[in-house]
Amino acid sequence: MKIDTYGYHGVVLVVDLTTRAVHREPLPESVLRDFIGGTGLAAYLLYQHCPPGADPLGPENPLIFACSPLVGSRLTTSSKFAVAAKSPLTGMIGDSLSSSFLAVELKRTRCDALVIKGRADRMTLLSVEDDEVKFLDAEYLVGLNTFDTEQAVRNDLGRRFRVACIGPAGENGVRFASIANDGGRQAGRTGTGAVMGSKNLKAIAVRGRSPAPVFDRDGLDTIGRGLSAKSLGPATEKYRTTGTMANVAVFDRLGALPTRNFRQSTFEFAEEVSGEALYEGHFVKNAHCANCTIGCEKILTVGSGDKKSTGRMEYESAFALGPLVGVSDRETVIRASHYCDEVGMDTISAGGTIAWAMECFERGLLTLDDTGGLDLSFGNAEIILTCLESISNKSGKLGKLLAEGSRIASDVIGQNSHDWAMHVKGLEMPGYEPRSLKTMALALAVSTRGACHNRSSAYEADFSNRVNRLEADALRGRITTDGEDFSAVLDSLIWCKFLRKAFDDFWDESAASLNLITGWDVTPDELKRAGERINNLKKLFNIREGWTRANDTLPPRLLSEPLPDGVAAGVGLSDQDLDMMIAAYYQARGWNADGSIPDEKLGELNLDKLVYNSTTA
Repeated sequence: MKIDTYGYHGVVLVVDLTTRAVHREPLPESVLRDFIGGTGLAAYLLYQHCPPGADPLGPENPLIFACSPLVGSRLTTSSKFAVAAKSPLTGMIGDSLSSSFLAVELKRTRCDALVIKGRADRMTLLSVEDDEVKFLDAEYLVGLNTFDTEQAVRNDLGRRFRVACIGPAGENGVRFASIANDGGRQAGRTGTGAVMGSKNLKAIAVRGRSPAPVFDRDGLDTIGRGLSAKSLGPATEKYRTTGTMANVAVFDRLGALPTRNFRQSTFEFAEEVSGEALYEGHFVKNAHCANCTIGCEKILTVGSGDKKSTGRMEYESAFALGPLVGVSDRETVIRASHYCDEVGMDTISAGGTIAWAMECFERGLLTLDDTGGLDLSFGNAEIILTCLESISNKSGKLGKLLAEGSRIASDVIGQNSHDWAMHVKGLEMPGYEPRSLKTMALALAVSTRGACHNRSSAYEADFSNRVNRLEADALRGRITTDGEDFSAVLDSLIWCKFLRKAFDDFWDESAASLNLITGWDVTPDELKRAGERINNLKKLFNIREGWTRANDTLPPRLLSEPLPDGVAAGVGLSDQDLDMMIAAYYQARGWNADGSIPDEKLGELNLDKLVYNSTTA
């Protein structure tokens, strides 16, 4: 089964863990042009295969791995895949990206996406080798961390296999569990690891021998050489040196570093956990994803012998396990980040949920009896690892509570604790202070994914001269839609976001690259329209799952408390400010005033038939 084109196989591999049935479905060229690959294709398949109202942790919720047309092309930073499911945290669309050799290997198994349905009756290892799919017993892997699981599977099946797996957090149903691959890289946000665990699927091992052909290899190689050269220029210098860890000090100076559960925007000990301090004291080496010339990953180490801990570090983990919980001990931050990678757990949601619990403890809503004797005071570095362990194992009152994430936990505790549960739609906030970054505030509120910094990169406008980052205005509506559509194309082709500034003209070069791979005649305007279509489809999924206008908002704290410190002291964000920006965003999208999508917009984007067919299927 194959379409007559290049760059794709034109096939979705569908696996049912309950019945162990396997079949391949065709992917029409029209779908591939409309949704490209990556998060776009994953959103399309999720809309098709996820029944309305599905329990995120039930067998009916599909787990989808989607490749892209750039995978296997040898273009720099192109070896990425997307994972999608209905999120256990938000009840809406959940997707994550990861870079690894697994993306290349999956694409070589004669499919463009893998859709996994049902639930196995015991812990299972799914093996996909070319056209052969096997359901192998994985009971011997239960309880192993992600590193040991990957090692064991590759030892058993062969080193050529690439592995995606969950750790104890996914097995135990932690709602912000991640999926690990290639030695600790994570598809981190929205809880797809919990979905994988709910299916009794410990690991997926893939090996393929059938790359998708390229239409014009010589032309693509010419573009590739140019991009590789530009990827080593000034546009990526930050990522190649200190990495995103450098944001800790920068955001602190700007009054944009969320601290102690967003009660402050600067951290008096920021220098202790800055990227510079982490780099100078603990740096071991840079690491590269598959087919990447940038090498942004910073491998850090602490301790020695049995107490040695070595792992990746970037800004979001440093923020969430440092300033957000008031911790200034570098060794704790590094160990905590590495522990999350070991057990397969999102560092942002882990840190955000712990910060919420610390404030509950401070206010007397959680007692020592509730915490198992842990002193959950802000800044108490000694309890962080113990707290993370209790979450990943769902042990004790505290572990069971916090494994649900801050939204559900605040529902359990009540007593107005939702006022300081720092999430949007159930997804914990990343390390950007919305009160001093107003475009980011809008993007976080309206994102279909929840509190997400990666699906719009709205902070770039705030850090530019295009707007006054401290003042709300209607201009941000169009800025945010443009940023979301740009990111949707970036995440569907898939290019790494760290390459985005290296293009001379992103739209022209991306269209040219896609055409050289596929033999198509896609224009830059067609790509832009695809980005808009993808974002509208994600919104349609959320509407189908119960989204209302009230879901597009920010935590009460951000709309009632002005910033107390830093260069932005006294700056706030009112309900009126946010509503004005949201209205401008809806208008820029061509949506109704309540955020719903009019029929004419669906027709314009060729989504009307998709909605009708999915609803009546």
